[in-house]
Amino acid sequence: MALMDLAMQGLSVFGLGLFCVLWLMHLISIIYVRLHLHQRHPEQKQPYCKLPAVSLLKPLKGVDPNLISNLETFFTLDYPKYEILLCVQDNDDPAVDVCKKLLGKYPAVDARLFIGGKKVGINPKINNLMPAYEGAKYGLVWICDSGIKVKADTLTDLANQMTEKVGLVHGLPYVADRQGFAATLEQVYFGTSHPRSYLSANVMGIKCVTGMSCLMRRDVLDQAGGLGAFAQYIAEDYFMAKAIADRGWRFAMATQVAMQNSGSYSIGQFQSRMIRWAKLRINMLPGTVVEPISECFVASLLIGWAAHHLFRCDIMVFFFCHCLAWFIADYIQLRGVQGGALSYSKLDYSLAWLIRESLSLHIFLSALLDPTVSWRSSRYRLRCGGTADEIIDV
Repeated sequence: MALMDLAMQGLSVFGLGLFCVLWLMHLISIIYVRLHLHQRHPEQKQPYCKLPAVSLLKPLKGVDPNLISNLETFFTLDYPKYEILLCVQDNDDPAVDVCKKLLGKYPAVDARLFIGGKKVGINPKINNLMPAYEGAKYGLVWICDSGIKVKADTLTDLANQMTEKVGLVHGLPYVADRQGFAATLEQVYFGTSHPRSYLSANVMGIKCVTGMSCLMRRDVLDQAGGLGAFAQYIAEDYFMAKAIADRGWRFAMATQVAMQNSGSYSIGQFQSRMIRWAKLRINMLPGTVVEPISECFVASLLIGWAAHHLFRCDIMVFFFCHCLAWFIADYIQLRGVQGGALSYSKLDYSLAWLIRESLSLHIFLSALLDPTVSWRSSRYRLRCGGTADEIIDV
């Protein structure tokens, strides 16, 4: 009996510790967003003419309704010296025609089209980018996904963060304003749950990077074996960032978000994407198995039980009050990442928040039960450590 009481006491203390950690994460991310995102830092601004030259590597596959408008924003960047390297794997991909149209429309822009890729591993994105990486002219390499759109000064913002001790500058992933509830759901996730873990991890020294928009020093990548060294991984962005950090370089975050603007989206696609990401985290970082306790509903139950055991609080009253506080903190966080008013109502936010939180446990369990990943046109079986084997259908 004494052993059971001791165990209950230990679980209660764990619940209180969880409460402190999770709300510290809320506080860190909200403050960081308010102080850094959408802010101008004149002390970091380099003279326009002295900004370093940049090679932009753009992986492309297929065409969605927003591809041409997204891609065109890179041709109109206000930056003194950069090149655009467009990468398409197959000659019959419709993205080739989009690229040729833009190359013809902007002949003064230093841009080239690479078709065919180079097989150096199982990662199709790395294979697609290899010829462009090998042909890049400049010492800074900017890898930016096809669904991203930028402002005229986005590259200037990235380059201004690339100080002498910084090896990688990344943008916080977010989502552009688009029509439909699926777009609202994506924006709520990328404005609440994702930045909370992403920003607090980086502030606390845990290097966390998504490769949607990253500016890197090419010489540092070459010291790690070049871009091809990361083709054995599906989550190549994590391992590139790790290689850069292992060599003593710091990371910096752009003041502008990495604005995702895919023209093809749905609740089903969002769920599949979250499951794929969860699978990758589980295989790369075994500690991810405790991730569900950081989600609102599960955490509120655990902390509510601890409060009941220690202070005789009503569990359900605590649960609803804690969820309400979380809901409000997430709204504050979302407004900060958005940088202004939201394009949808508070009712839409409430419904999207509720669905996102309700899906979190299902997403995690789905990822845990199936180690295979479908990405682009291939399927892969994940292995511990982040490597994978391509599944060939016979």
